Parts: sequence; C-alpha cells; structure tokens
Amino acid sequence: MKLTSLRVITKDIRPSVQFYEKVTGLTARWYTEDFAELSAGTITIAIGSLRTMKLFGGNPATPAGNKNTIIEFMVPDVDESYERIKTLTNDIIQEPTTMPWGNRSLLFCDPDGNLINFFTPVSDEAIKKFS
Repeated sequence: MKLTSLRVITKDIRPSVQFYEKVTGLTARWYTEDFAELSAGTITIAIGSLRTMKLFGGNPATPAGNKNTIIEFMVPDVDESYERIKTLTNDIIQEPTTMPWGNRSLLFCDPDGNLINFFTPVSDEAIKKFS
C-alpha cells in the first residue's frame, strides 16, 4: 500500500487552492473547475469542491468539519515560514514553538479551518529521524 494523497473538501475551491499555493510555494494543477492537486514530492494535496462529493454517492465529507487531523509539512526553517504565513492568515493557532519530541512547530488553519502544521526538526534525535 502507498499513501498518495490527502484530499481537502472545500465550499469555495479557488480561494482554498490559492491559499495552499501561497503557503507551500507549489503550483496547483487544475483537472476540472472542481478539482485541483498540488504535488509535494511523495504526497499530493488534492482539493475538491463540495460538488465532487456527489460523485462518491452523497455527501460523506463536510468542509470545515475536521478538527482531529493535522496536515503536516516539514520545512527548512519554520521561523522563516512563519514570517510569510502570518501575512496569509489570521488563524495562527500556535506561533513557532519547540515541541518535546524535538520539532519546532507552527500550527495554523486553512480557509476552511483545517489544521496545518509546518515543522522543522531541531533536536539531534528529530534531525536523525528525518534524514
């Protein structure tokens, strides 16, 4: 088995895709007006409009309904990323903080309220884990 993508369902796809492009520095590839993807190397962030849920036989996903999952990105310098991110959202949950497990972490929300963590390994153990 290979995890290939994480899909975010949104009520308003254009602003959501633009937000992810700005925070990641990636360019989205649009497949339809209701579906785009941003490839982040080993995983893809897929963004679909609420209308795409009808193709799955109903409405199994609800935008902004997810408060138990965090989308995580390892970045070269989380403090540098914070300077850019804080101009893109007013929804910063936690400014860069060094966590007990050795990552320096920035937690914020996308336009639909989904949690996003940018982190940089800073302890010897965390650096070793991700190298």
